[in-house]
Amino acid sequence: HTLWHGITEPGTALAFGVLIAVGELARHEARDRPGHRRPAEDRQPAPLGSAGALAYALLGHEAGRASHHGVLQVVTVVVAAALVGIVPHIARGRGPALDHVARRVLTVAFAAACFRPLYDCGRLTEVVGQGPYLVLFLLGLLGLTALCDAVLAAALAGARTGWPYGPLLRDELRALAGIGSAICATGVVMALGVAVAGLWALPAFSVPLLLTQMSFRRITAIRTTYRQTITSLARATEIAGYTRPGHARRVAALSCAVGRELGLSERELTVLEYAALMHDIGQLSLVDPVPAGATAPLPPADARRIAELGGEVARLTGVPSEVAVVVERQADPYREQPVAARIVRVVNAYEDLLGEGRHPSGSLAALEQLRLGTGRDYQPEVVEGLARVLARGGRARVVPVPPG
Repeated sequence: HTLWHGITEPGTALAFGVLIAVGELARHEARDRPGHRRPAEDRQPAPLGSAGALAYALLGHEAGRASHHGVLQVVTVVVAAALVGIVPHIARGRGPALDHVARRVLTVAFAAACFRPLYDCGRLTEVVGQGPYLVLFLLGLLGLTALCDAVLAAALAGARTGWPYGPLLRDELRALAGIGSAICATGVVMALGVAVAGLWALPAFSVPLLLTQMSFRRITAIRTTYRQTITSLARATEIAGYTRPGHARRVAALSCAVGRELGLSERELTVLEYAALMHDIGQLSLVDPVPAGATAPLPPADARRIAELGGEVARLTGVPSEVAVVVERQADPYREQPVAARIVRVVNAYEDLLGEGRHPSGSLAALEQLRLGTGRDYQPEVVEGLARVLARGGRARVVPVPPG
């Protein structure tokens, strides 16, 4: 349609297209790790491009002159600029997934479809005018747009991972308070700034968001380094021969998957992952290693002593206090444990019961053994959450049993 009828106000379209393309070039593509989701600040890898696209969709005037570009032209400019901006990333083999691109286009199309028809027919100006009521209208529209984006993001994440939709949507809504609100606010300010000062307002309002994006990238790098340090420390038990190779990483990945299944928040998942990586660190204090590193079959007193030693070691490493508490409480009766400790205990016991063979029949036998221990040692909801995760992952043919 745009090719047939031509581009309305090509100078404005080119300026916003360049802004969106620059935002795509400056994007930061973070990698998801197994069983966990990216932090909130990493869910918008191209915030400058997203803000520019929203500003173009909500642009009513340019330096006092009314704009007349329609919804289809907004979508065309956004798609063309995004494609130009992601070409270098694709050349380096780090291009974005197609569902993320489609989600952004649908979100911008939603905002444009809600704003452009009302503005072009003059109804919006008649009802709210050009004063503060217009700003309130734009903020309300951006709230609906953010909700639409959260619904799409949760649906895509659920289709990709198989995790429950409710917790995914909750995390996306929580993320709106971070970089999402900055993107929406910058989009409104850009649109209003261009309406008064013209296209020269674009670079002026882009700099703060670009600096914010750079700060988030540094924070992400620090978090990645911190997690790598904890992972390396957790491998000490494997190098010393106290646990099987890869045991800590398998327990961490499966614990995060179970935590997601049970609806834990992002911060709780982070604490859970760190505690799962370090859950066997107390074995380094033992004179004689536990056979095969399996702590689940140990007497309660020995398992509790190893857990307490692990909590002391974890505190010396400088990890958050919640992580050390989970590590030292993993051998307590489950009714006295925090939720993360219950998950780590169940997943660690499953890994110990599974042993070296790792056959499907072994998975079924291990789950049955865990279900027999739900009277005192393991929380039934956690065991059934583990069963559902394994059933979806294809590692065991399991029919979940209702609690009780």
